[in-house]
Amino acid sequence: MRTEAIKPALLALVLTSVLLAHCSVRAQLTKPVPVIGTLHADSPSSHEASFEAFRQGLQKLGYIIGKNIRIEERYAEGKRDRLPALAVDLVHLRVDVIFAVGGGPVSMAKSATGAIPIVAIAGDLVGDGLVASLARPGGNLTGFTSIDSDFSARRLEILKESIPNLSRVAVLSFEGMKGDQDELKETRALGSALKVRVQSVEVNDPNQFPRAFAGMARERAEALVIANNSFTFFHRKQLLEHAAKNRLPTMCGRTGFTEAGGLMSYAADRLDSFRRAAIFIDKILRGAKPADLPVEQPTKFEFVINLKTAKQIKLIIPPNVLARADRVIR
Repeated sequence: MRTEAIKPALLALVLTSVLLAHCSVRAQLTKPVPVIGTLHADSPSSHEASFEAFRQGLQKLGYIIGKNIRIEERYAEGKRDRLPALAVDLVHLRVDVIFAVGGGPVSMAKSATGAIPIVAIAGDLVGDGLVASLARPGGNLTGFTSIDSDFSARRLEILKESIPNLSRVAVLSFEGMKGDQDELKETRALGSALKVRVQSVEVNDPNQFPRAFAGMARERAEALVIANNSFTFFHRKQLLEHAAKNRLPTMCGRTGFTEAGGLMSYAADRLDSFRRAAIFIDKILRGAKPADLPVEQPTKFEFVINLKTAKQIKLIIPPNVLARADRVIR
């Protein structure tokens, strides 16, 4: 009699356990997969290595793209006027976080939403008014800030060491861009100390490149510093072809320039920043607020020399400069 009384209770317990397990599995299956929206001013090919580093960073944290995380990528293909619409598109998709790369994309993402968290890799986030401070960014944006003007003096120093008789340098920048103007200012300041005349050349359209290089030739420029921004990077091959044709040694602010044929680059390690961006995104997806995540500055830097380019323009790199390179492209 006692055994018969237990059976219905036991059966009910088993059925309840099965039902709860079924509901749990169903909840897991129907749980939305987090979506990262990415925003860039240039093309997918420009970020191939960087985004492989970003994917590795996500994978290290347990994310598998297409399984437990999705990525919606948006590229302006060098057309900056497309950025506002692309940013709004990501907002309409209701992505969980926006990963914006470069000053233009970051500004457009910030303008498009004050609610969706944004992880940025860009220039002067504080100076551009995108965050309140590095320690307490406030708002919905955090990430990495790397101010190219901080490295301008070092770039000119390296050029001077590489070409001891250097006396005239051209700096090519995007017209009206604040970061480029800051870089020009710092380059000119050291140029005066080194007795190197600095020529400013501004462009905003690739059709201006022939005229820009003709102007450098008239001023007898002996080397070229290419300011690092999304416009110059998107058109890097054209710019570097013009430089090679004029036998101008180039110093650039991103390793991608050197890999595309530039002579030298001194810059923050971009791959490291992309890997670490995954950490910011993971924290945000787990509930952290961008306002409470301090903005980071790069801690790794890379000096790269392209010896193939040096040979092409018939320039011999001094051994002491070559020995300090973190990477040499042969």
